[in-house]
Formats: sequence, structure tokens, C-alpha cells
Amino acid sequence: MPTIKYQGEVVECEAGANLRAALRDAGLSPHNGASSYLNCGGHATCGTCAVAVEGEVSDPTDAEQRRLSFPPHDPDAGLRLACQTTVEGDVTVRKGDGFWGQRQ
Repeated sequence: MPTIKYQGEVVECEAGANLRAALRDAGLSPHNGASSYLNCGGHATCGTCAVAVEGEVSDPTDAEQRRLSFPPHDPDAGLRLACQTTVEGDVTVRKGDGFWGQRQ
């Protein structure tokens, strides 16, 4: 069973689990501040669940690449949208500062 390391916590999830859902199921949020309430609900349109991920995950989706290609995000920053990322093995996740988590 893959593990997700995030904010000092270790969460287990099924292989193939959606990262955003796995974090939320564990009582953790991939959002900063008010974006916990003001987000698109996992449709890759707002970009507030952007995180840095190290480990085995799915390839970026087209929707994810589109959203991360315009401000405040930078397509070269290497961030992923938790709502579009599938956990395939053990991962370490970091959330940056800012409303969208874009400041690493």
C-alpha cells in the first residue's frame, strides 16, 4: 500500500488513489487558507491544490497542464495539481505558500 508523506503526517492509500481525495480522507488539505473553501472541487480549473510531489505518480493530465500553464503558476515550476494526480507508489508532498501554493 503506498504512503503519502505530507505536513509531518504519513497516510496510507490504495495504489491508484487520487492524491487530493486521499489527503482529504485523512483530514489533511492540499489547499492554503480560504482556498480550502474557494476551490473547484477537483476539476482542475482553479489550481489551488498545486503541490510539489516526489515519488511515483501518474503523468500530468491535459487539464492539469493547461491550468498550470497560466498565472499565477509557471509551467516550469514542476508542480502538480493534487486533484489530477494519481498515487502509484510512495510519495512526499509539499505545499508552497500563497493562495494557490505556487510559492515554493
